[in-house]
Amino acid sequence: MRSDVIQTLLVANRGEIACRIFRTCRDLGITTVAVYSDADDGALHVREADLAVRLPGAAPADTYLRGDLVVAAALAAGADAVHPGYGFLSENAAFAAAVQDAGLVWVGPPVKAIELMASKTRAKELMAGAGVPLLAPVDPTTAAEDDLPLLLKAAAGGGGRGMRIVRELGALPGELLAAAAEAASAFGDGEVFAEPYVERGRHVEVQVMADEHDTVWALGTRDCSLQRRHQKVIEEAPAPGLDDALRARLHAAATAAARAVGYRGAGTVEFLVSADGRPYFLEMNTRLQVEHPVTEAVFGLDLVALQLRVAEGGPLGATPPSPSGHAVEARLYAEDPARDWQPQTGALLALDLPDAPGLRLDTGYTGGDTIGVHYDPMLAKVIAHAPTRAEAVRLLARALERALIHGPVTNRELLVRSLRHPDFAAARLDTGFYDRHLAALTAPAAGHDPARAALAGALAAAVTATSGGPAPTRFGAWRNVPSGPQLKRYRSEPDGAEHEVAYRTPRTGAPEPHDAPGVRVLAVTPDRVALELDGVARHFTVTADGDRVFVDTDAASYTFTALPRFTDPATHTEPGSLLAPMPGTVVRLAEGLAAGVPVEAGQPLIWLEAMKMEHRILAPASGLLTALHAAPGHQVEVGALLAVVQEDPAAIPVPEETA
Repeated sequence: MRSDVIQTLLVANRGEIACRIFRTCRDLGITTVAVYSDADDGALHVREADLAVRLPGAAPADTYLRGDLVVAAALAAGADAVHPGYGFLSENAAFAAAVQDAGLVWVGPPVKAIELMASKTRAKELMAGAGVPLLAPVDPTTAAEDDLPLLLKAAAGGGGRGMRIVRELGALPGELLAAAAEAASAFGDGEVFAEPYVERGRHVEVQVMADEHDTVWALGTRDCSLQRRHQKVIEEAPAPGLDDALRARLHAAATAAARAVGYRGAGTVEFLVSADGRPYFLEMNTRLQVEHPVTEAVFGLDLVALQLRVAEGGPLGATPPSPSGHAVEARLYAEDPARDWQPQTGALLALDLPDAPGLRLDTGYTGGDTIGVHYDPMLAKVIAHAPTRAEAVRLLARALERALIHGPVTNRELLVRSLRHPDFAAARLDTGFYDRHLAALTAPAAGHDPARAALAGALAAAVTATSGGPAPTRFGAWRNVPSGPQLKRYRSEPDGAEHEVAYRTPRTGAPEPHDAPGVRVLAVTPDRVALELDGVARHFTVTADGDRVFVDTDAASYTFTALPRFTDPATHTEPGSLLAPMPGTVVRLAEGLAAGVPVEAGQPLIWLEAMKMEHRILAPASGLLTALHAAPGHQVEVGALLAVVQEDPAAIPVPEETA
């Protein structure tokens, strides 16, 4: 029996997954090696590794996607094995072959298995031969109205890149071109295929683990239906609401898929389950999945440790452990769901999760790190495991609610409200969840009270401004003093609403709110404020960083920017200005776009790529493009002026007179 005992492992990845693999390596006594780009100099995965090798440059194409540099780094550091993590080169057959050609152990499936599953079109042909249920492909050149809606997908990659839903036949040619362009940019392969789009389908997958001794485990199911832009947001195991016959069919199909390609190691077979319970093969991911922790929690396994064992030639047991309980994972992203999921960047000042049994945090960041523009905006994965689904969901929602997350805007509130949504609680799950509910989930929540949170921030700031900051001051009510009230103005993030707070600062004692009925101050310090609001005592934790103020309560978190008393007219921009909503790279312009050409309201003008996502900049009105400052390849900062559209009054509809 082959035995390659791994002593030193290089992880050909970054961030959260690199840190997660290092954790298992430490438990097993394996020396760890990180690779890092210039943008990741000093990142958490670099700090946690025993050794680290620089990959010069910042963009993924120059660093983490350079297989030759990664192999050279492994050899330079004296590694004897390489783990690819997920994303980047994890499903690149040429890279896997190069690792093995260099005499290193590849912690992944056989090169042939990667090749067979690399193209979704070829994989579907193979699965059909293995008896795995499939959706019939549609030739987009001959598609008719009866074939709609269609789903266009990139043949060579995933993560929602190159994916489009087409509901109108006239839109098909344009969407094919756009999908092919995005696929070529993301994967270097513009092949796109079409298949029927299943309305209200569920995304259900099966974790498999296989060794070279003909053992294949099917480790239960996961539901990953809650997705934004075809990328997963909340995952859970086991997938709820499946009957025993469907579970057995999914397990059998996943096992058949793994055996059909001679699979080894950890992999995931993904299915679309229609509303009437029929499963269809989507793809096989020949790597570890982002959502693997929920399977680990339910089965009590370390999938990375099993990957290493299989790579060393070791056997799996005859049968896997029995599952226990339910696990749910939420992906915490630096993004603004209410604004087209725009990724956010900047300093992450705090990322602290409450400690409780059943909770797990997988992250590539700590407080003090910076979130840049080059990589995926996922900050962390928060996982909860409990005896029942309801208990796991409750534990996860409360943990996210109580977490201290200071810095860029995140999707934390969306996650909490998604977990508590009636449809999610009742396991009414499908991939259209956010299409239907996003507006409600991002609207102000009941009990959301930024005005009183701003009051707490202002009172804490007033205490801080006094000499040395007084000790906690407790009192039963405020008193009138002859001095006039002081005013502080705050802008809340991310909605931009402004709040004005009036308070008095007596010669002795704590500051007192002015004209705030129903408010009684109980205690004030520079970082803690206790207020009685309409008869209920509530506590506010206040953290200041420059002109930003973070206020955390028992059930909500608020971010404010302190504003000057008077606005600066110079900050206003010209009407019709198109500003970059985030830092990123201009990838393309609308055909023929130039200063002096007419544009129509809502017309896509500029495509901006940031943190692995592509964003369209639309014309705000019909009129004339009077200035264009963007060009493909340009790096732009947030707020940069990209173009100016001068509105044409003649294009504005005039209401008809009524009789």
